[in-house]
Amino acid sequence: TGSTIMDSHGGPYLNIRALCSPLGAARLCQLAMGCAVIAMVTHNAGFSGSHGVFCMAAWCFCFAMTVVVFFLDATRLYSCLPISWDNLTVTCAAFATLMYVTASVVYPLFFVQSECPYAGCAVRNFRIAVTVCSILGTLAYGAEVALCRARPGQAVVGYMATVSGLLKVVQGFVACIIFGALANGSEYSRYAATIFCVVVYAFCFALTAVVVVMTVCGRTKAVRCLPFDRFVVVCTLLEVLLYLSASVVWPVFCFDTKYGSPWRPSSCPQGRCPWDSKLVVAVFSFVNFGLYVADLIYSQRIRFGSSHNPRV
Repeated sequence: TGSTIMDSHGGPYLNIRALCSPLGAARLCQLAMGCAVIAMVTHNAGFSGSHGVFCMAAWCFCFAMTVVVFFLDATRLYSCLPISWDNLTVTCAAFATLMYVTASVVYPLFFVQSECPYAGCAVRNFRIAVTVCSILGTLAYGAEVALCRARPGQAVVGYMATVSGLLKVVQGFVACIIFGALANGSEYSRYAATIFCVVVYAFCFALTAVVVVMTVCGRTKAVRCLPFDRFVVVCTLLEVLLYLSASVVWPVFCFDTKYGSPWRPSSCPQGRCPWDSKLVVAVFSFVNFGLYVADLIYSQRIRFGSSHNPRV
């Protein structure tokens, strides 16, 4: 009968560490907070408009992603996948942390008021509870990132667990914010210079995505004549130079009096103002430029080995 409850490695079929470990506790907290948020929003808190849809989509996506990760980890089925499991899980946790942070700011900003709305105080109280649970979910995902992050002096196998790898996730998230602002009536097609900036944002995002996908898929062997860590540094240097040019060109062609306006037009509609979108793009261009510079600095100290086979 012992063979019926043991796998081929002589251990239990289920991964007990998926439950009885700090990492397992963090994921269980993620599931609990995600379930609570979704239940309260659909029950009485409610959501509406593009901001509400974004928050609900973020919570649902992160909850579904955590369910899949927890199930694969608990059953050890990740060993059947041709991926680097550690890189995948820390990438998912970092991305979910950013999504939860954004939703935890956007939802109360647009849906929580100090006075009771027409529907009564129950709705407001539910929305406050949603915000609290969303913040707790953010801490749970952040705890997973902290638990999986490579420590100084530790042998680095998973690139995404390093500071440089986590910065890649943040860079991609910031780029998505830039794309959202560009799509919100930014009038970027008026000048060839601003079109160049859009090309820079898209190219750098694609290059960052390629590095992340290669790492998650375990393809960290030499790229042509370059070791993977040097390939990452070359890509990051190129992205720094491109973002530097875009961070200079975009504000000039959007806020200089010759091409645009340095001040927000008084007649500009709230929520659909091209000037606001241009400002968002300019601010987050500088943010991403700083992230790429920090990434380049940290990349100089990374030496890691390839890890195609997932952790068993």
